[in-house]
Amino acid sequence: MSFSIDEIQDQIIEEFQLFDQWIEKYEYIIELGKNLPDLDDQYMRNENLVPGCQSRVWLHAELEGGKAVYAADSDAIITKGIIALLIRVLSEQPPESVHEAELYFIDRIGLKDHLSSTRSNGLVSMINKMRSVARELAEVA
Repeated sequence: MSFSIDEIQDQIIEEFQLFDQWIEKYEYIIELGKNLPDLDDQYMRNENLVPGCQSRVWLHAELEGGKAVYAADSDAIITKGIIALLIRVLSEQPPESVHEAELYFIDRIGLKDHLSSTRSNGLVSMINKMRSVARELAEVA
């Protein structure tokens, strides 16, 4: 069973409501990063680096069954957790849906408010890269 982007965002919002303190939310994000499978070495190339991130983030995507499937890695554990959240929401969705998605969960869980300005800029860069890759995949489909 697959869920829509909005259904997944709502699940994440519910999960984050279980935590009272932001330190607990950070720990959860770090745990998500630790659980994200390592990106295959063949995809850890310069052309897969996300520009505008304080830490290095590699993003790879393929079209499988008409859906964008993302994989990523980062050399910073909090960033790896953030990209894990984005992958959870956007992976295995039609490229058009990825491109058009309103990612409201970021504001609802307060993520942007609790990131440094450089990490916040990196978050925007990761989203933009995922959307641009989705556009490229849609053109190939």
